[in-house]
Amino acid sequence: MESVDITVTKKWKSPFFTIWTGQAFSLFGSTLVQFALIWYLTKTTGSGMVLAIASIVGLLPQVLLGPLAGALVDRWNRRLTMIVADSVVALATLLLAGLFSLGVVKPWHIFTLLFVRSLAGTFHWVAMQTSTSLMVPREHLARIQGLNSMLGGSMNIISAPLGALLMDFLPMQSVLMIDVSTALLAVLPLFFIMVPQPARSIGASAANNIWDDLTAGFQYVLSWPGLLLILGMAVVINFLLTPAASLMPLLVRSHFNGQALQYAGLESVFGIGAIAGGLLLGVWGGFKRRIYTSMLGLMGIGLGSLLIGFAPAWAYPLAVAGMFLFGLSNPITNGPLMAVIQESVKPEMQGRVFTLISSAAGLMSPLGLAIAGPLADNLGVQTWFVLGGVITLLMGIAGLFVPALINFEHPKQAEMTA
Repeated sequence: MESVDITVTKKWKSPFFTIWTGQAFSLFGSTLVQFALIWYLTKTTGSGMVLAIASIVGLLPQVLLGPLAGALVDRWNRRLTMIVADSVVALATLLLAGLFSLGVVKPWHIFTLLFVRSLAGTFHWVAMQTSTSLMVPREHLARIQGLNSMLGGSMNIISAPLGALLMDFLPMQSVLMIDVSTALLAVLPLFFIMVPQPARSIGASAANNIWDDLTAGFQYVLSWPGLLLILGMAVVINFLLTPAASLMPLLVRSHFNGQALQYAGLESVFGIGAIAGGLLLGVWGGFKRRIYTSMLGLMGIGLGSLLIGFAPAWAYPLAVAGMFLFGLSNPITNGPLMAVIQESVKPEMQGRVFTLISSAAGLMSPLGLAIAGPLADNLGVQTWFVLGGVITLLMGIAGLFVPALINFEHPKQAEMTA
């Protein structure tokens, strides 16, 4: 099937970056509140299992509903999808702020908010990613991914310490209201700026149901051997490292005997590393074969995890160094892969492909968290960092010798069709 070509306007910067700036404010509020809620649970329960449950409920919408969300976003108006998603997050956060003000908050209330935020975020993320490829010229997509990584890193630097500081001076309901305000800032530009819509495939019947769309997305991904290998690696990494990262507050409190500021310090250093990695990727551009760049980044993630895992209780600075390397390597790993997918996948298929990727990558995370929670309460969180670091490092090295990965950017032999 053929699709109608969509030409990116030459005056793309003003509309795209106006929307992007609104989303940056929303990300700031979300990151700040996420930090505050996780530390609140850590301080009030001290349980690895509680933190694991919080992470699981945040992952379930992405894992279980991601492919459906992708198929729906490919059909829906993407601008309207982002407006509704941000508005739902603001409303849910407002309700939780009311419960905090009444003094009746229970952990399950927080779990519910995290679930709703994740559900709305699943739709929002795919709508923004797929809109980016239609608003930004192809030659700038990798730079935008680097810029997104820098933004995420900046949010970690600013929001984590600020969240720790605000928790000492403001009640939780006031902290939550910051997220409500920033979500509204993200919605406002979307009322005035048009977001391009992909043309439906020529010859495609309007009567095609969602199942047909999902099947087409699965077939598209299955026809790309390199992408399947990437997904397999992501499943393993998420099984090991997502629990470790989710239990980081417990590591700080129980192993390093730290407080919110020490946890915020690790988050901030991760952000500094992510900014440095995004800058490096933007200036350097990576190797000609982008997969080499990603495998180098994967090795860096493995080494960073090992530094954190092996840090003795008195060597908090060693964990800081590990977090910096982890953050530095993250955009170097993910940026090139995202750019290849945005360039290679047809716009009308991107919603399904992106959500299939994110769902597959997160598929094993709930299982890992279910295992890691009780084990962390008995054996310590560091075990997960060490195991995850070793396997991630080995996968990065092995990936350099697998033909399907080396040819990831050139899948012509796969005969990809939609």
